[in-house]
Amino acid sequence: MRTLPIVLLAGALILAPVLWYFLPIVFPSEDDFQGPAVDSGARIEIEVLRQQVEDVQARLSSLEGQVAGLQARSGGAGMAPGGSQETIERIGPNAILDSYAQVVLIANRRDVNKGLKVASPDYLESKLGRPRAVLSDRCESMTNQRLADRLVLETVGPIRVHMLQPAVDSLRRVFDNILETDPDLYERINTAGSLCVRRIRGSQDRTSTHSYGLAVDLNIDGRLDTLGDNKTQLGLTILADFFRTEGWVWGAGFSREDSMHFEVSRKQLDEWLASGEL
Repeated sequence: MRTLPIVLLAGALILAPVLWYFLPIVFPSEDDFQGPAVDSGARIEIEVLRQQVEDVQARLSSLEGQVAGLQARSGGAGMAPGGSQETIERIGPNAILDSYAQVVLIANRRDVNKGLKVASPDYLESKLGRPRAVLSDRCESMTNQRLADRLVLETVGPIRVHMLQPAVDSLRRVFDNILETDPDLYERINTAGSLCVRRIRGSQDRTSTHSYGLAVDLNIDGRLDTLGDNKTQLGLTILADFFRTEGWVWGAGFSREDSMHFEVSRKQLDEWLASGEL
């Protein structure tokens, strides 16, 4: 195993300057000798250095014990098949991995969707019709047959969604890019829902993008974001860049911040309509 020689080399590098410093004091050359014994100041320095050496030796001993423990845990194999260094099991928290769920302020919140336009309820209805004739505050079935025929229920990346087919295809591209770029974050992605045919809460009869299967709510590790606090999980700020590239709007930029929410932009919707995908 390569770890032990590295530890021993590190110890030697630490000990070398210590020995270089006090050996001439203990064993002075004839040219340097000026008295019958080492003075008290030198003795104090020697004792301090000796203690430092002992501390280094204790640390090396501790490291050797940790190496032995890792060897025992991995069955004594120093290298994995093919000569690559074996993977060490994660012990304790990892500051980078655990930061994905950390709640942070959203920087430049009003500019996060710059260049993209929201497909408003009126615009959606004008292009796609109403998803359901009568809406309530409950999630209900879609009665617009044109849209219903394009609904799919699929596992896409790390989550399962119920959305229109072109939105699912686009979402898959987003997750493929995240997996390639940041697989640790990819594994932490969770969902709070996609299709929900209902009116926007607090409105009389306005449809949400969830009603069309064109939006999805995401979070990290299943921890729901607090609506309207202008904060979000760090991992969602990273996801937002991937969604923006694919033509999705992030709810963090809404007048009432909703950073779990990602929806298809008007530009992307127009492209699907022009190509006949919707």
